[in-house]
Amino acid sequence: MKLTDSIIKAAKPRDKRYSLPDGKGLVLWVQPDGQKCWRFRYYFNEKEKMLSLGIYPEVSLAAARKEHARFKELLAQGVDPSENRKEEKQQAAIAAANSFESVARLWWNHWKHDKTERHAGYTIRRLEADAFPAIGHKPVNEITAAQFIAMIRKVESRGALDIAKRVLTMCGQVMRYAVAHGLAERNPAADIKPADVLKPAKKANHARLSEKELPELLRKLDGYDGQPLTRLALQFMALTFVRTGELIGARWEEIDLDKKEWRIPAERMKMRTPHIVPLSNQAITVLEEIHKLAADDVLLFPSERRDGKTMSNNTIIYALYRMGYHGRMTGHGFRGIASTILHERGYNHDHIELQLAHSKRDAVSAAYNHALYLEPRARMMQD
Repeated sequence: MKLTDSIIKAAKPRDKRYSLPDGKGLVLWVQPDGQKCWRFRYYFNEKEKMLSLGIYPEVSLAAARKEHARFKELLAQGVDPSENRKEEKQQAAIAAANSFESVARLWWNHWKHDKTERHAGYTIRRLEADAFPAIGHKPVNEITAAQFIAMIRKVESRGALDIAKRVLTMCGQVMRYAVAHGLAERNPAADIKPADVLKPAKKANHARLSEKELPELLRKLDGYDGQPLTRLALQFMALTFVRTGELIGARWEEIDLDKKEWRIPAERMKMRTPHIVPLSNQAITVLEEIHKLAADDVLLFPSERRDGKTMSNNTIIYALYRMGYHGRMTGHGFRGIASTILHERGYNHDHIELQLAHSKRDAVSAAYNHALYLEPRARMMQD
């Protein structure tokens, strides 16, 4: 007689295990502890074999019968269900090891060594947030360009166009790693150009003042009534026009007052090459004021909480807001103003570009360029 859920539920445990047959080798074992286990008894090459199909009710009667029918079909094809299951488990293990997420983490551990902790952390968090939920479980050798497109369009749909492009670039690097290590035959991400699938971005320059408005800003900086260190940070930025991240991460060991130079190491630079900032007399004066505050003996601009961290990017921008420059000026704006004024005054374009750290990224030219034209650049910075 065929089993029913009512019969199964009514079956009570006994002192010894007993079986409830459903027919054609499918049975339900009722254990002394009350557990009910599905088993499939079959013959292959004249040998009796037994295969587990799971525990009731996690595996329902209908599900057990469906799996039983699949195994019977394999037997009809001359395939041993036990061996088939082993092969499926092996394939699943291989697929898991070669999943996009697994390979991406291998790539990240390989790639991160010459990157800043902040940059490396951002990269893995972006993959975890946007790539892994969409394609992380898929074997790298089976991912298609269409799946990458669907992933970045989902990111774009929340208004994060720039992040969508970055995630695609990261995925392309992961796939190149997979190809290089024999885990995938090709890189489908390389077939995609963001412009072909994403909406064009409205180009927006960093907000900045005109040259005519600069004197008023400098006067407001002199009279800034907020934290003294914030005022000094903004003044130092105006005199060096470095990027905000490079400014707030400045360390005293990078400053050489005798040579009047600030040498920023490669790991703190956007272009990943060392950078020299010649220090004007005015910049030296600002440094002396910072030192008098004795805020920190390692960082020039530590956090107000004195927790070993640097001043926040927001500290700079909020100070500009307080002075009435909301939407009109950012920390990055000092770089644009400097570039405009210096070019209009006729300074050498290469000197300006080097001072803005827009130099080439290749290692040979970077090693040569970072100290190039120091004398005229020092004069330019003092001017």
